Amino acid sequence: MNNYETVFIATPVLSDTQMKELAGKFRGVITENGGQIVHEEDWGLKKLAYPIEKKSTGFYYLIQFQAEGDLIAKLETQYRRDEKVIRFLTFKMDKYAVEYAEKRRNKNNAKQEE
Repeated sequence: MNNYETVFIATPVLSDTQMKELAGKFRGVITENGGQIVHEEDWGLKKLAYPIEKKSTGFYYLIQFQAEGDLIAKLETQYRRDEKVIRFLTFKMDKYAVEYAEKRRNKNNAKQEE
């Protein structure tokens, strides 16, 4: 299995429950196709670097997971079909990226415990 990281940006007009449902939908796509979710983060509403579809903000969501390569095409097809997603990016993590992600998670967990 390979390690992947995907980030999608959802339209800013969604409510919190709609955003949770959207993230749950993509988590479901990953797990139903044999993937295993390692970590996820809701980055919340952020300003975009440039307007997309006349929107200047969007909800960012990160999912790190392990899966076979054929899952990526299925996941990205679901991103393209959902009109609530305005941008997405999925990439395969090398061993250094996996190491960095683990360090970052541990650092964030230590901050939350304080």
